[in-house]
Amino acid sequence: MPRALRAILVFACVLTLAACNNPNRFAAGPDMGGAVFDDTFGRTGIDVAPLGDPNDPTSRAHFEQRIGDRVFFATDQSTLSEQARDTLRAQARWLNDNRGFGIVIEGHADERGTREYNLALSERRANSVREFLVAQGISAGRIRTVGYGKERPVEACPEPRCWDVNRRAVTLVTTGAGA
Repeated sequence: MPRALRAILVFACVLTLAACNNPNRFAAGPDMGGAVFDDTFGRTGIDVAPLGDPNDPTSRAHFEQRIGDRVFFATDQSTLSEQARDTLRAQARWLNDNRGFGIVIEGHADERGTREYNLALSERRANSVREFLVAQGISAGRIRTVGYGKERPVEACPEPRCWDVNRRAVTLVTTGAGA
């Protein structure tokens, strides 16, 4: 094999391995800026709003850090607790004051149970949040939901403390008010 072809193949292999070596490639954390990302289920086009300054009441940072971007659930439940309802009421007030944003509600489950069960449960959790926000006056067209099951844990360990933080729904603020 010619030396140039061999060098090109080695270079291509190195690039391929480097692309696969990012464990956070599907994360939608603060470092995502205004990026569009693909998640593990092939959904595209989620334009995450820029993070901004937590002191700016119209920023995603303010929403995440001051309002609260997540609610938690009891084991095998998609029913909202009173604490979750309080957080969602605050989210609804923020969304009503900032009508230029849309949201994606991500449902999650802990590691126990089958993949199929946890996907269905996480979808019920996301829909529970969606229904509550719609009842608070948020247009359904501004809201998308996705259930991730147990695929994106905050913490991975077989202990109650990890299970507690993984049973959640996260409200991700996006650019544009949706459809």
